[in-house]
Amino acid sequence: MKPAMTLRPGGAAVALDYSAQAHHITDLLARATIIVLFSMMAVRFGNDFLQTGRLTGLFLLLSEALVVVLTLVRRSAHSVDRSVRARVLTVVSVLGPPLLAPAAVAALAPETATVALSCAGLAMVIGGKITLGRSFALLPANRGVVSTGVYRLVRHPIYMGYLVSHVAFLAASPSLWNCAALFIADGALLARAACEEETLSKDPAYRDYQSHVRWRVVPGVF
Repeated sequence: MKPAMTLRPGGAAVALDYSAQAHHITDLLARATIIVLFSMMAVRFGNDFLQTGRLTGLFLLLSEALVVVLTLVRRSAHSVDRSVRARVLTVVSVLGPPLLAPAAVAALAPETATVALSCAGLAMVIGGKITLGRSFALLPANRGVVSTGVYRLVRHPIYMGYLVSHVAFLAASPSLWNCAALFIADGALLARAACEEETLSKDPAYRDYQSHVRWRVVPGVF
């Protein structure tokens, strides 16, 4: 006869504690990685500005700086999607911009045009991140439903700003490397938006928001 199984007192609590520690360590590693990648990006674009005086890359750098700051000060989430799909989409979409590099090729548009487009994209990103505040997240998560400010236009205005800024950068530095990096990263970004909504739509407040704001990222398209 097999002996009856017994649970060690506090065993469940110990398992939960280990899980919380693992999530905390993963979060710290993610933040450290973002800081390192941003620092490398800052060196590349800073040197390019000093050598060429081109401003478009600096606006992209400023947009990415906001990602670093808000990642460090974000608030805890009510729920987080830690699935493999969510992690892969997040990593691919976040890694794209730090891998970009100023290109010594002819621009597709005058710098005045690329700077103006960069400013428009940056304004959308700043507006979205100011509205979100500490509700900003990398992994799909519910840190509170936000429906004010630029979130009245589309449900993911920050992503819309990224796309505009990326188009401006590619017009200024249209190398094959930059095109490939952003094609992959922005494809993952759009998939990430859909992934985020699977988590957020579990909240009745977000479903109500969806009914009022139709488009995710690009009005009339997506």
